[in-house]
Amino acid sequence: MDSRLPIDARASSLMTLLCLIWGLQQVALKAFGGDISPLLQIALRSGIAALLVAGLMRLQRESLDWAQWRPGLACAALFAGEYLLVGQALRYTTASHTVVFLYTAPIFAALGLHLRLPAERLSGLQWAGVAMAFGGVALAFLGPGAAAGLGPRTLLGDAMALGGGACWGATTVTIRLSGLSRTPPTMTLLWQLLGAFALLLPASWLLGETTIRPSAQAWLALGFQALVVSFASFLAWFWLLRHYLASRLGIFSFMTPVFGVALGALLLHEPLSARFLAGAALMFAGILVVSMHRLLAGLGARMLRA
Repeated sequence: MDSRLPIDARASSLMTLLCLIWGLQQVALKAFGGDISPLLQIALRSGIAALLVAGLMRLQRESLDWAQWRPGLACAALFAGEYLLVGQALRYTTASHTVVFLYTAPIFAALGLHLRLPAERLSGLQWAGVAMAFGGVALAFLGPGAAAGLGPRTLLGDAMALGGGACWGATTVTIRLSGLSRTPPTMTLLWQLLGAFALLLPASWLLGETTIRPSAQAWLALGFQALVVSFASFLAWFWLLRHYLASRLGIFSFMTPVFGVALGALLLHEPLSARFLAGAALMFAGILVVSMHRLLAGLGARMLRA
């Protein structure tokens, strides 16, 4: 019997705070990009957070289990690829666009699991949600004038952010189909952080993204990314997953791109076209249908019986 709790005031407050932090991370990467390059920020934050996670595991007498090294390396590479694309996307497009396209990950994960697990076959309602989501992507990304006022390179940045979402979805599929699904989540997080540090640090040098100006702003940015985003927020998320129903927590995650768009407009004064907002709304309506199809189907059945 599942002993995890339904969502209460403590869980909802913590999830709202986490979504605010996750929505802010892309905005902060871009805002402090002049003091420390976004890709370098991600590499350094991952290395610092990896040391903190490993230290916490030792403190809690949790063994460093390297037995699942094959899927571990795959997750490390995918996680690094995701943030390589995010770091590059922020050079070409806005933080608002980046966070929205990155959060297409559930659609890519659902499609990947559909292909690999019979129990995860998509229903007709879910396929409708997939169509809605990609229709929203097309409206926000491909339509005439979608990038109006944002420069000719915006579509490239949007495509990179969408690729980051695909990598994130592939990471979810890899974890679900491998022994990592049975290992402590801190070990999975450690694999991802080590991969991001090991691969993105040389990538930042190869791409010439090594700007770092020792200043209060640079250390503030790095401290926020390492301590708050990559360490504290993910540990809080894992704690919530251990104590509360995951399906209910997942609903709250849809606040993250909303916070990201709002903070990008508020703090960075990023322009938001009506086409982009409409596409984003359609996209996340589709993701909600795919993620919550059982609840929606049950509601529909009850309405028909009423």
